[in-house]
Amino acid sequence: MELVAIILSGLLTLISPLGVVLDSVAEKSIRSQLYSAEQLEVRVDNVPSYQYLQGKIERVRFAGRGLYLTPDFRIDTLEIETDPIDIDLERLNREGQNIPQFLRQPARGAMRLAIVEEDINQTLRSPAILEQLGQIGPNLAEGSETSERLAQRYRPINPRIEFLENNRLRFQIEIEDRRDGGTLRIRAESGLEVVSGRKLQLVEPIVMLNEKQAPTKLVNRIAKNLSDRLDLGSLDDRGLQARILQLNITPERLEIVAFARIE
Repeated sequence: MELVAIILSGLLTLISPLGVVLDSVAEKSIRSQLYSAEQLEVRVDNVPSYQYLQGKIERVRFAGRGLYLTPDFRIDTLEIETDPIDIDLERLNREGQNIPQFLRQPARGAMRLAIVEEDINQTLRSPAILEQLGQIGPNLAEGSETSERLAQRYRPINPRIEFLENNRLRFQIEIEDRRDGGTLRIRAESGLEVVSGRKLQLVEPIVMLNEKQAPTKLVNRIAKNLSDRLDLGSLDDRGLQARILQLNITPERLEIVAFARIE
């Protein structure tokens, strides 16, 4: 959703009181907010063109490939197409960047997002994600050590995700215990399904710890935590309603088709 906000703000803030919007200028503005982009194209449709003066845009089409939010976070493909957008130009120029504040009516659009396996694995190897994955060891550990000492004790190694058939994923990681040199090998596999268009739910999850199946209680705790994090309903309070229309996972890629509405 952060990337969608970048695209909207990069486009909409280009609309001046004179009603000037240029495809190439919009594209340049969006590029400047990304770390890099291999391919990027923006089309702004408005017939008749005098509607720009009223803050109205008939349709926006965005197509990007190889979009980097950070050096380690690449999105293979992102396509967005909007319905008509109606903007209060006076309020936009007076109050700034908060998108919902200057919309005269809700803005709606459809999105297709595709991510390939290697891009996710590159993100998993980034320092920021490795730091978060380092909490796996402390969460599994028992004893009286403080969370800070546990975080220093355990180190995540070789995190990797695999795309499987039938909308299933496999995640593997090793947790090294610096104190005794031991290693815990974790392998988790699960299907994914969309519930009510807003929530991704794990299907038949399996967690193996050093080739032994993890207790059901632990697996259920992990599944619930992930499902809660993947609930798009949490965005509703921020004025953004997002719903997943289609989810498809193959060994080649993960693809999502979604609908979004900004109040």
